Amino acid sequence: MKEKKEKKSALNVQSGIEPPEQVNPLASKLLKAKKKESIDVSDFTQGIISGNRTVLSRAITLIESNRKDHQEKAGKIVSQCMPYTGKAIRIGITGVPGAGKSTFIERFGTFLTSKSLKLAVLAVDPSSERSRGSILGDKTRMEQLSANPAAYIRPSPSGGNLGGVARKTREAMYLCEAAGFDIILVETVGVGQSETAVRSMVDFFLLLILAGAGDELQGIKRGIMEMADLIAINKADGNNLKMADIARQEYANALHMFPPPASGWVPGVQTCSALEGSGIKQIWEQIEAYVSFTRNNGFWDTNRSEQALYWMHQTISNELGNRFYDNPIIRQSLENTEHAVLSGTLDSFSAANSLLELFYHSDKK
Repeated sequence: MKEKKEKKSALNVQSGIEPPEQVNPLASKLLKAKKKESIDVSDFTQGIISGNRTVLSRAITLIESNRKDHQEKAGKIVSQCMPYTGKAIRIGITGVPGAGKSTFIERFGTFLTSKSLKLAVLAVDPSSERSRGSILGDKTRMEQLSANPAAYIRPSPSGGNLGGVARKTREAMYLCEAAGFDIILVETVGVGQSETAVRSMVDFFLLLILAGAGDELQGIKRGIMEMADLIAINKADGNNLKMADIARQEYANALHMFPPPASGWVPGVQTCSALEGSGIKQIWEQIEAYVSFTRNNGFWDTNRSEQALYWMHQTISNELGNRFYDNPIIRQSLENTEHAVLSGTLDSFSAANSLLELFYHSDKK
């Protein structure tokens, strides 16, 4: 008896090709963890030092979290990664609005990766306390660099005070170093208070400015110019070339009026065009010269040691502030005390002292 032929149908599902085995089981484990955060610290550490981007991003997310358990876990991950840090060159980049920071970083980053260097770009953006907004457009603007396998771009956390955001950026920097990145670019959003925080975590500080905007020297705070190891005048192309050269001379003259930096390095001024790519190589050569110079005279190691001490004190200040405002007794009394200060029935110093006394007594219980 002949067997009945199976009816053919367009709805029949073909067996297809067997899926391959998971290439990275650790990444799979992380993705399945979901909200429980069941992955232990050693898994994170191993994933980071092996250069796994998924693990690195997940660890930085823990750093940025305000949850206490996430903070504790992130601290352990950073501690375990510390022996693998310190080899990267840390470069801070700031600039006035419109100076073309994103275009410059993309061009500069592409240049660095063409030299077989691995690049990580981090941002310090304290954002708005009112709106909790954050400027996170850099990753979308740097399309070419974002697609570069040798580059890693991480937007900054939104919200929070400058000290907290900067500390999280510094910890993220350590993880990127442990992951094997050769260059860490730390970008600040605009020209303001965040420059001091960035200067305290990088080896080299680059100030990016724009010529032809009028009264260039008045638009930059003296303190920021004094922090700069190199001033780069961007958009030095086309009809702007002459103005860029005039601005270069003005800034060079201004730098001579400042006291010499502790590094012994003499800051310079250069023109560049991120759009055309001119001057990018020369800026990198200046950074290389600075690294060699400061390593030879001992400033490189001294500066990093002093930065570590600075961030120890900053961490203490941040943690004390967090504990103070998280204290339930303080939370109960804070609103009434604030109203008293606003109405003028209590001066700010007495208010602060009374809240501190409450905190000290509650902490002793």
